[in-house]
Amino acid sequence: MSQIFRQIFPISSLKILAITSAISVFFASILKKLIKNIYTAFYIQIGITHKSTTLKTLKIATIYLILSSVNLTFINAQHLNLIIKGSDSLETIVIDSLNYKKKFSDFKSLKSEIESLHLKLQKLGYIENKLISNAKKNDSIYVAKFSLNKKYYTIYIYYDKNLFSKEILESISDKVTTEYFITTILKTEDILNYINSKIVDDGQPFASLKLVNLKKKDDTNIQAELIISEDKKRSIDNIIVKGYENFPKSYLKHFLKIRNKDAFSLNYIKDKTEALNSLPFASQIKPPEILFTKDSTTVYLYLEKTKSNNFDGFLGFGTNETTNKIEFDGYLNLNLINNLNYGESFNLVYKSDENEQKTFEVNFNLPYIFGSAIGTEFALNIFKKDSTFTTVNQSANLFYQINDKQKIGLGIEGIQSNNLLDDNLTETIQDYNSVFYNLNYEYIKIQKYNLLFPINFVFAFRIGLGNRNFESTSEKQMLFNFNTFKIFNLNTKNSIYLRINGAGINSDNFLTNELVRFGGIKSIRGFEENSLIASLYSVLNTEYRYQLNNNIYIHTIFDATYFENEITKTKEKLFAFGLGFGINTKAGLLKFNYANGKSKNQKFKLSDSKIHLSLSTIF
Repeated sequence: MSQIFRQIFPISSLKILAITSAISVFFASILKKLIKNIYTAFYIQIGITHKSTTLKTLKIATIYLILSSVNLTFINAQHLNLIIKGSDSLETIVIDSLNYKKKFSDFKSLKSEIESLHLKLQKLGYIENKLISNAKKNDSIYVAKFSLNKKYYTIYIYYDKNLFSKEILESISDKVTTEYFITTILKTEDILNYINSKIVDDGQPFASLKLVNLKKKDDTNIQAELIISEDKKRSIDNIIVKGYENFPKSYLKHFLKIRNKDAFSLNYIKDKTEALNSLPFASQIKPPEILFTKDSTTVYLYLEKTKSNNFDGFLGFGTNETTNKIEFDGYLNLNLINNLNYGESFNLVYKSDENEQKTFEVNFNLPYIFGSAIGTEFALNIFKKDSTFTTVNQSANLFYQINDKQKIGLGIEGIQSNNLLDDNLTETIQDYNSVFYNLNYEYIKIQKYNLLFPINFVFAFRIGLGNRNFESTSEKQMLFNFNTFKIFNLNTKNSIYLRINGAGINSDNFLTNELVRFGGIKSIRGFEENSLIASLYSVLNTEYRYQLNNNIYIHTIFDATYFENEITKTKEKLFAFGLGFGINTKAGLLKFNYANGKSKNQKFKLSDSKIHLSLSTIF
């Protein structure tokens, strides 16, 4: 009320108080009469002819509550305003640049803002700033005045070399000695937060830094001492897995790289447990938790075992160019993962091609043997080409898991091939055996959130050096194969899939039964399975994919390949075009591909088209 009168009439505070009081008395008398009339009517209505003491008391209380409510309304409507000035106009400009709060509901919050500004000025380098005055200009305006004094730009921070790593300090300051380091006052808070985070990562989760003995060093610099509130280092004493108690412990040590007696770092543990997303047989239920006691630190990991066994198969059919009859081909692929809770995998493949070719393959992988960082892999591959020849390939490898995405390995491979023809009419098919020493590398990046395309990027290669022996002659050879693909996610619906794979053999002389075979759904689509043989080949697969929803997608097919056959002295380019779709059903991921393959100079024929069906089931 006083503000309203002051804006209208330039009168003194005493006059405003007198006028306000008179108005209050006036309103009180009106309210008193109004309430008296209400109570009188109430008495008559209920037949009471006298006023009891209780009713008088009630009336007085009612008047008091109404007046109190009116008074509180006026008080709550008032706001306190703050103006902060410097000792001169330049200092005022500096203060205004901090954008301090200017309106408050009570004096306590106003006083807190003044104290906050004092600290902000110190962080800017006005270490000696002082609050000169804080005066009440009128009922709603307070004026605070600061003297900023001299501004300092540089601080010398002295430290104990036994507590702080010089390497860390050199990453934040280019002026570091064995006693102190120099930085700007403006960067001091960020630098201390950085050093504190490094100390926490080094096994001191409750450590905090302080600057003490802050004082002037000279006319242009200040100095302080850096101390740690707690310098006790903690290490991991125990790791407990909840939810999946049989989780293979070797994966904690070598895959996640979380070990007992390691320096404790919560950020490190969180980063490492993210690697669980790349494991096919386990996933993280919730982030890790830490239990601190006086003498120990326990890490709790919350995991669950996930379905990871996989059954994959496809059926292909097309028209035989010679007989004009429909012929079928296909394969079965069974992959069992972590059924014994060692992280092991067992893979079995049986393939029957329309060219009377049969393939049987077994692969067994056991990581971290005897609790070490080394894993082992054994493989057996048997290939039979109708009644022409058979080839048996056996290999054993040792590999090292570099991290959750990469592994590298060394191995030995033995190959034995037998000619099944009674009359050796083909000189290029011979009995032979070979031994190769292999180097292989694999990189896999997972996108586990995508049910249709859980793997985003793969890069793998294998190279082998060895000798082939046949007819009492020995010849040096080199084998290699590679496979890489990448999914480029344009947005949540659209993506582009690119894959390059190939293989080859380097030798002075070649045998038909040692050449590599390709063609079909796993290489260039639109051609019969394993119908193409080469001494060297490379295939490019491309797809534009559009996801209708999380369970259905459609895609284009464009494949191209280049291959060489040193026996027939041919070099050829092949192409394939088509369409396909995939549906994630209850039984698994069903894929349908329709593709037509042709050579560079060949005309397009609808009868050359191939249809490929595959079903991949996880159980």
